[in-house]
Amino acid sequence: MRRDALKTLFHPFDSGVIDPPGKGERVLFLGAEAGYRLPEGFAGSIVAVQPLKPLFRALKAAQADVEPIATGEDYDMALVLCGKHKGENENRIAEALKRTRTDALIVVAGGKEDGIQPLRKKIAKFGWDGDSTPKYHGVAFWFLRPEDVSEAAAKLAKGPVRVDGLFEASPGMFSHDRVDAGSELLASRLPRDFTGHAADFGAGWGYLSVKLADASPGLKGIDLFEADYEALEAARANMAANAPSTPARFYWHDLTAEETRDKYDLIVMNPPFHEGHAAEPTLGAAMIKAAARALKHGGRLMLVANRGLPYEQVLAETFKESGETCRNARFKVLWAKR
Repeated sequence: MRRDALKTLFHPFDSGVIDPPGKGERVLFLGAEAGYRLPEGFAGSIVAVQPLKPLFRALKAAQADVEPIATGEDYDMALVLCGKHKGENENRIAEALKRTRTDALIVVAGGKEDGIQPLRKKIAKFGWDGDSTPKYHGVAFWFLRPEDVSEAAAKLAKGPVRVDGLFEASPGMFSHDRVDAGSELLASRLPRDFTGHAADFGAGWGYLSVKLADASPGLKGIDLFEADYEALEAARANMAANAPSTPARFYWHDLTAEETRDKYDLIVMNPPFHEGHAAEPTLGAAMIKAAARALKHGGRLMLVANRGLPYEQVLAETFKESGETCRNARFKVLWAKR
């Protein structure tokens, strides 16, 4: 579906409904993904923005000019590729408004599963000059950036949410508005006397790392690995606020494709099992294998998963010992020893 959304985004240029940017014009591409084909006459230079490391790496491999966060201003055009998070989509449009010049064209596209129609209707209420077209199971809409965008950007931008009175997270991050019940179950089983080196694989905004530091204040240090650049920055802030005395290092990292540098005595994780909108348990399996490679001999893995996910087989095949610590109606906590 994402490839369809990319085609939807560039369709207005392909069909001649709107003019492509000319040579020397600068285009900001928010939520960019690899696999797009530039329409004929599209001569503007694209600065792509993608905070997810696997998608960032794919753009790099395609020789795109890509950064994890948006910088710069007075762009001549902005492209916004929507994802499944409503707040993140609205944040991207707010970002496009802030970083483009007056009368710049802003083009937004997504599929039905991205909530593109409600988003189009919401933007239409601002009364900006523009239009829309359906194509490839999605919708592209566009408008001209008005001179004064302060009020609109303020209405669209979604700031960090305070979680459990201790943490901050933003839309688009996993479980950004509440503590995930699976992570909470794993946190209740973390060791109370651990004194070695730990890692948090898929650390998100840092909940499990903070909880491990709280449970075992004698740990030597913890490394947080996270594929979402923005979530990793939130984890950095949450660790500083809630576990300031714990030595911590932060890695923007694709654990399914990039090796870790160090070896650990303990790895904790709540592995993701969705890629886009589809369930993809092989992601969790890949992270389990990455954990096995990153553990010292005798090191332990602790993970939480939905009860229906078949991780026991990969644990048995990859580790010397493995088993189950506990389960409830929705989740199970598993362990393995290298």
